[in-house]
Amino acid sequence: MSLSFKIITGKEIEKHIPALAWLRISVFREFPYLYDGSETYEKEYLSTYLNSDLSIFVLAVDANNIVGAASAMPLKNETQEVRMPFEELGIDINDVFYFGESVLLKDYRGRGIGKVFMQEREKYAVKNHFKITAFCGVLRPENHPRRPADFRPLDAFWIKQGYQKQPEMITNFVWQDLDEEAATPKEMMFWLKYHSI
Repeated sequence: MSLSFKIITGKEIEKHIPALAWLRISVFREFPYLYDGSETYEKEYLSTYLNSDLSIFVLAVDANNIVGAASAMPLKNETQEVRMPFEELGIDINDVFYFGESVLLKDYRGRGIGKVFMQEREKYAVKNHFKITAFCGVLRPENHPRRPADFRPLDAFWIKQGYQKQPEMITNFVWQDLDEEAATPKEMMFWLKYHSI
């Protein structure tokens, strides 16, 4: 495995959008997201990162193929659904750098790549004077019919990276599950980490 990491920012992201769209659709089909994605939507979603001067993607590359990616941008550039829980608690959105997603093909998991994704985005956030890094994860019931027997939530990994669960910070994202005929709201809970800058 000739794995390497590449950091791209702002407009540099544009040429990688087709590969990133495919990666997101592939990984998010798995539990807990069960996302029935479309290439058209993905390209539209990913283009929002082009409009932020401080957006970043950390890419995991193997033999010129993108096998993993982690995104982030200032919370102020995010949608109202993402900003709302912070605003309701009186957290200054200008202090927050928001981690959009971290996706990695199954064959590359368990090799420390997720830790690199976290560290590189945090380093970039602190360098640009953000006091808080944050992300959210979908909430699924323990008895969900598509939950694999060997599924392990990432909570322990996130805690090890210094993030704290925020049960009072809940929002809803809308997408279509693999078993659904139409998109429905999904509850998402936030995790936060504070940095000294």
